[in-house]
Amino acid sequence: MTDPHPIPYGDRAAVHEQRLDGFGTVRVLPLDPAADAPLVHGWVSEERAAFWGMNGLTVDQVTATYAHMATLDTHHAFLVVKDGEAVALFQTYDPAADRVSECYDAEPGDIGVHLLLAPAGAEGARPGWTAALSGALVTYALLGLDRTRIVVDPDVANAKAIARFLKQGFTAGPAVVLPEVDLPDVYLPEKKAQLAFLPREVAFPG
Repeated sequence: MTDPHPIPYGDRAAVHEQRLDGFGTVRVLPLDPAADAPLVHGWVSEERAAFWGMNGLTVDQVTATYAHMATLDTHHAFLVVKDGEAVALFQTYDPAADRVSECYDAEPGDIGVHLLLAPAGAEGARPGWTAALSGALVTYALLGLDRTRIVVDPDVANAKAIARFLKQGFTAGPAVVLPEVDLPDVYLPEKKAQLAFLPREVAFPG
């Protein structure tokens, strides 16, 4: 018998699932380029996501971008779902295989991450919400993937994001200019970023 009330995304396998008391269940799903592109396109097309570098792309171009990423061993994209609702786009990558490696000395065990939150719903911003969600993603990146340090590169002008990372335990590194990437399958404009680092022993002391 077909479930008359199926759980959204419930038929998709998660690489990480975590129940957080007082928050809900966070599931990290490998991004499905075709199925998820229309939703993700709406997020990356907003002005607040300009630093993501995908403003102006069509849905088909977003699909192609993530279809290409799915062929790589070094870069991975995920849809983050909380209690059945898609709430973020999450990407992980090997810094040694990324343009960020031109701006700092990547170390074995490093993992780079990008996080784009979905637009706030009708209830607006919720205190502690982003920190709780980020905590689950940090757990996946450091413990689930057995990495020793997270590297982030938010827009140098995004003081709110930088402050959030520092509050979470990240240590600020240098402000850098990430070089332009112009390849047949991907284009990334030059951008100014603030590097920050979170060692596993800081995130999970003892």
